[in-house]
Amino acid sequence: MRSFTLMIVLSAVAFAQKYNGPRPPKPDVVYLVHADNLVPTEVAEAKQDSKKNETQFTVNGTSSSARTPLAEPIFIMESEKIQPSSLELYKFEVKGGHREVTMVQRRTRGGPRPLRVTVTRLEGKLYRLEADEELENGEYSLSPNGSNTVFCFEVY
Repeated sequence: MRSFTLMIVLSAVAFAQKYNGPRPPKPDVVYLVHADNLVPTEVAEAKQDSKKNETQFTVNGTSSSARTPLAEPIFIMESEKIQPSSLELYKFEVKGGHREVTMVQRRTRGGPRPLRVTVTRLEGKLYRLEADEELENGEYSLSPNGSNTVFCFEVY
């Protein structure tokens, strides 16, 4: 009887922790969370151009269609092919009608470093991602390490 009661209590605790928020309509797309609404980030392929000790990644356009007023945005994604822990957050510079970020090889100093992101598994293949620091207004992207796929958004 005692083990049966314990099993019911543990089941109730597990049920209470089940995620009840909005669910992404597409897997492997990052969505901004705005209360009970999900805003899809702008999905694009960054153009890569390498020179000497640096690699520049550019995305067409000066601003993203996905916008958030939140300085510490929260994202959600359902993972099928993309590992959420591989996503890195970078701030773009807007120049000449496009957004760009220039990576410098490790042997030299300088260049942008990824901003901190916390990844939390909500259930199954559903993940929550959060910027660990306040983001200033501007253009940003989340990108899987080693990929040119970018999930762009704007903080305003």
